[in-house]
Amino acid sequence: MNAPSDAISSTPAAPSDDQLSWAWDLLQNLRDAIGQALIGQQAVVDQTLAALCAAGHVLVEGAPGLGKTLLARALATSVAARFARIQFTADLMPSDVTGHALYNLRDERFEIRRGPVFCHFLLADEINRAPAKTQAALLEVMQEGQVTIEGESLPLPPPFMTLATQNPIEHEGTYPLPEAQLDRFLLKIQIDYPSPEEETALVRSVTGGRVGDTLDLSRVRPVADVAAVLELQRIAAHLRLDDAVLNYAVRLAATTRAMPAFAIGAGPRGGIALVRAARAQALLNGRDFVTPDDVKAMVKPALRHRLTLAAEYEMEGARVDALLDELLRRVAAPRV
Repeated sequence: MNAPSDAISSTPAAPSDDQLSWAWDLLQNLRDAIGQALIGQQAVVDQTLAALCAAGHVLVEGAPGLGKTLLARALATSVAARFARIQFTADLMPSDVTGHALYNLRDERFEIRRGPVFCHFLLADEINRAPAKTQAALLEVMQEGQVTIEGESLPLPPPFMTLATQNPIEHEGTYPLPEAQLDRFLLKIQIDYPSPEEETALVRSVTGGRVGDTLDLSRVRPVADVAAVLELQRIAAHLRLDDAVLNYAVRLAATTRAMPAFAIGAGPRGGIALVRAARAQALLNGRDFVTPDDVKAMVKPALRHRLTLAAEYEMEGARVDALLDELLRRVAAPRV
């Protein structure tokens, strides 16, 4: 669905009813398009769309076979934009990600060969299987939207979104993502096992008259383009945010630094991510203003990867998500 011409020209400080209606319809169409391939997992889909609206990157974590790669491919297919996939392995080099300079003997000069990051949607599959040096190749592009090769800065056309996947239960041959890398992801989304009804529908879909177990993306159709995604992001950025709600998000992030359960709490970037994600959540709910409930809904995906458990809590098997539930009980939400 393309953005109406009057919407693209300029988004006012407060989006109009027509713009909100257009954004809501487009987001519903994106949900439906992704649902043609990914059965169930609605919360995961909505969090991914929230990251898209907030112009952020996502780290998707889950056991094998839960649809992490399928989610990224379905989202990219639903938007008519450039998509690239990198299968991260132990021997992957940084130049395999960003590109490199190659000497052209015929013209006697160096040429820049652009890597797969020059796209709109990048699937970094099993990102924790590459060493830190290769993971670091994504730092600049995720933060600044550009790649530097041989001293030349090459900007990427917006929107650019990295969807990285990792398996939390397999540790052999993996490299933990450093804090600086994790901090570049707006959200860390966890995919859990489907409900019995969803799993039954999934098995029926895959085994009904198909050869092999490949999940079908042929039913996913593009419902948006680059201009529409950029307009979604502009609308989300201009949703109304009361000072009390802003202060609530900042207090949530700051309180993690005072909790004994965390050796390292969320920094200021955690509060920024929480506010950006809450604005996107409000847009997903069809509102032009952010509520404390929008902030609460995004606390776990926005903060869980920015926290480091204290050693004694880690030895006792404490879970970050359970501690974030305690955080929400501890910090009072404002009444707006």
